[in-house]
Formats: sequence, structure tokens, C-alpha cells
Amino acid sequence: MTKNPNISKPVRSFVRREGRMTNAQKKAIEELKDKYGIDGAEKISDGYPFAKGTDIHLEIGFGDGEALMSLAKSNLESGFIGIDPHRPGAGRVLLKIDRDEISNARVIIGDAAELLPSLFQPQSLTRILVLFPDPWPKKRHNKRRLINQTFLGDLADTLKPGGILHIATDWQDYAESIVETLTSISNLKNISKTSDYCSRPSWRPETKYERRGLSLGHQVFDIGSMKNES
Repeated sequence: MTKNPNISKPVRSFVRREGRMTNAQKKAIEELKDKYGIDGAEKISDGYPFAKGTDIHLEIGFGDGEALMSLAKSNLESGFIGIDPHRPGAGRVLLKIDRDEISNARVIIGDAAELLPSLFQPQSLTRILVLFPDPWPKKRHNKRRLINQTFLGDLADTLKPGGILHIATDWQDYAESIVETLTSISNLKNISKTSDYCSRPSWRPETKYERRGLSLGHQVFDIGSMKNES
């Protein structure tokens, strides 16, 4: 098949680092993916892959799984799904989920920007978290940032009416860009009283990347928005 030269490849918001996988991580993916993974054979909706009617929370870019597992452990009545493209990290998180027997957590290995529309039914999620996505701080790399108008629109589509999208970053220009872009998404409303940033909500765990940013003197920006009821 001849490739169409006019079709450009989508810009990825991450760089793969597969060489760091250990044998234990590889084994975890092979042996635990059926128990704690999602293969995409059936779209996520109406509680699936958990009990019917379960509220589902999605974390995009779960890293070491610290926030994902903390939230799952403290909210046993809800289901938590993490999606991340990095297989070594996914292997570590699968091992931790199995070790701690966290039955309400699931893992998807892949690019959220590519998989979101095909894996999730519209209005299937109660809450979405994007905590400290790669800021790609150099201006020439800004196009690689995950949060853009198209992606925010896809996120809004998967939220239930009244559902929450919560984003946190420690890069001010990225935060400013996110707040500005949110104004173009008609079915998402910034929940800040000043239409910009809010305090870190009590339910959001502090993450490793957040602590690192704070140690470097960075300010943390929490941005919360709600899906319109109508």
C-alpha cells in the first residue's frame, strides 16, 4: 500500500523509554494484564469493566501509580483506570496493584490522545485527572504538549454531565495556556471563582513530580472544570 505523503503523523506528547524494563516488569505485563488490564475489546461505559453503574475515574499519565492507587484505596466504591504509554512504569504499577490487591484499579498501556475516542463511550467518566503532564518547556517543543483544544474536547465528550476534569502543572505558561484553551470548550466550565486556578482539592494526592517541582521553587497550578449539565 502506498502511503499518502500529505497525511502527517500526529505529534506525540511523550518519548518512549522501553530499554529500562526489568524482567519483573515484563513478566507483570504478561501475567497481570488479563487481571488488571483493559484490552479495548469492549468500550468502557456504564461501569464496565467494574460493576454496572460504578462511577469511573480516569488518570491520564499515572507515572509511578502513586495517585492512582491512593485514590483507589480510599474510594473502594468507585473504579479507577490509569492510562500511560510507558511500559516499564505500567509493569511497576501492575505489580503494586497485585501486591496490594487493589481490585478497583485497572491499567491501560497506550497513548491517551489516540485511544480516548475508541476506548471510552461518551459520558462514561465521573472524573478525569491529568497530573503534571510533561511541560515540554522549550518553546519549539510546545506543540508536543498533551493539553490542547482537540484533546480537551475529547475529554469533555467522555465526561458525564457534572463530571470533573482536574489538571495540575507546575509550569506557569502551560497553566496559562490550559486556562485559555478551556474557554474554547463550550461544554466545560472553569470552577475557579476567578476563572483561572483553584486550590489543591483535599482529595487530590500530592505526587512525586509535584514534590520535585516544589523543591525547585515552582508554583503549582490546579485547574478544575465541570461538564455542563445540559
